[in-house]
Amino acid sequence: MSELVATRIREHAERLRLAHLAENLDALLTRAEQATMGYLELVDLLLEEAVGVREGRRFRNALKLSGLPHHKGLDTFDFAFQPDLDAGKVRDLAALGFIQQKANVCFLGPPGVGKTMLAVGLAIAACQAGYSIYFTTLDDLVRNLKEAEASGRFAKKLQTYLKLAVLVLDEVGYLPLARPDANMVFQLVARRYERGSILLTSNKAFSEWAASSATTCWPRPSWTGCCTTATSSRSTVPATGSRTASSPQTEVVPSSDPACPPTDT
Repeated sequence: MSELVATRIREHAERLRLAHLAENLDALLTRAEQATMGYLELVDLLLEEAVGVREGRRFRNALKLSGLPHHKGLDTFDFAFQPDLDAGKVRDLAALGFIQQKANVCFLGPPGVGKTMLAVGLAIAACQAGYSIYFTTLDDLVRNLKEAEASGRFAKKLQTYLKLAVLVLDEVGYLPLARPDANMVFQLVARRYERGSILLTSNKAFSEWAASSATTCWPRPSWTGCCTTATSSRSTVPATGSRTASSPQTEVVPSSDPACPPTDT
């Protein structure tokens, strides 16, 4: 290739914001020559490189904005640390079929068993696949919604949580919620119905949510039943055969019925 043509290609690449192609043209052409690539294979190589660079940039930027507490993927999780956890079920979740189904995934268990790390690992896998993600604790979520409500921006703020493909809701049940705060959480859960997935971690089993003062986001038994139905009315798929004091329990909860609002008496 003449230097004139090479210069023109670099100029076009820069105008198209393909800096990687402009900077690595010679190396890419050398790879093509060594592999005796045809014209179509060369075009495929150049486009693959451009897409790879762009996706890498998108992934890094998305992680920065995701609110995740760390960026450790599922490959770093020590399943030997939790021998009762069904690693196969977790890896099945990493295939991300639950996102396509708009299903929710719940990690239940006592503190320190790896619930958050598993949720974060799945969120990273989703981000890498191109899905929008965001991580928040329930406490931070409520605080942000309350601040937005006080400034007249509640609907707009709520929409930022609704448009996500995957919302990681951490530490559900750790701190009690007042009824107005619970209503905000309810609006979010109900309106995300069939719109996106929630990865939820809690130190409470579903059966404990109604009775526990720490899960007053479902303050009445009737509301608890409603919200549980909204997330578990089809089926629950445990990833472990049993729940022990040191093992998280995983539930895959397809959303099949919209949640009904709480009633006042």
